[in-house]
Amino acid sequence: MRKSYRVKKEAEFQEVFEARQSVANRQFVIYQLERPNQKHFRVGISVGKKIGNAVHRNWVKRRIRQSLFELKPFLKQDVDILVIARPMVSELSMAATKRHLIHALKLAKLLDSDYSEEEK
Repeated sequence: MRKSYRVKKEAEFQEVFEARQSVANRQFVIYQLERPNQKHFRVGISVGKKIGNAVHRNWVKRRIRQSLFELKPFLKQDVDILVIARPMVSELSMAATKRHLIHALKLAKLLDSDYSEEEK
């Protein structure tokens, strides 16, 4: 994903956290903040040290980023999203990671209503 699609600064992360709009499943916690004047969504990804060493954490982040890239046309556009990976994510395959991320995004109501499971 291009840099314009990323939440990078600490102040921006804190702003989304302080909005306190979150949902979770066993693998992910999703925070969101509405941004009405924004052209497209932005995503911040956090993978803690409990998941593994730096190589393993980056591997998990790449999988999350790829899943979000594939879901890009179906995601709500005027929002900042933080995806926090829980330790169980490190044991998942790519397909399972995407499936659990879709579940968390549906709980947060961030996927368009026209998204269906057949479009994987």
